[in-house]
Amino acid sequence: QVQLVESGGGLVQAGGSLRLSCATSGRAVSSYAMGWFRQAPGKEREFVATINWSGRNTDYADSVKGRFTISRDNAKNTVYLQMNSLKPEDTAVYYCAVNRGGTGLNLMNHYDYWGQGTQVTVSS
Repeated sequence: QVQLVESGGGLVQAGGSLRLSCATSGRAVSSYAMGWFRQAPGKEREFVATINWSGRNTDYADSVKGRFTISRDNAKNTVYLQMNSLKPEDTAVYYCAVNRGGTGLNLMNHYDYWGQGTQVTVSS
């Protein structure tokens, strides 16, 4: 089992920045891909970013490309999401998740473990 705890969310003005963290415990996740997803009120959960086990390969949703950066520190069992140039449409609950299979990295149903999420609110 893997436990994930997200932190770093909050209220920020448009154009501002936040850094989300996802601390993991239990089974080590250093050999697994990780991802960030988000869910806005009244909308389905959507893919944001993913990173492979080594951190060398990343992928992003078009809506955040160039503004968000995913990274990981396997020694700390932690994954990060640096969010810059935030927009009101980035407002959502952000979730991190573990992908053990290494496939479908932008697909929610390919992820095995999930955190409880952290709220990000961007005011205009």
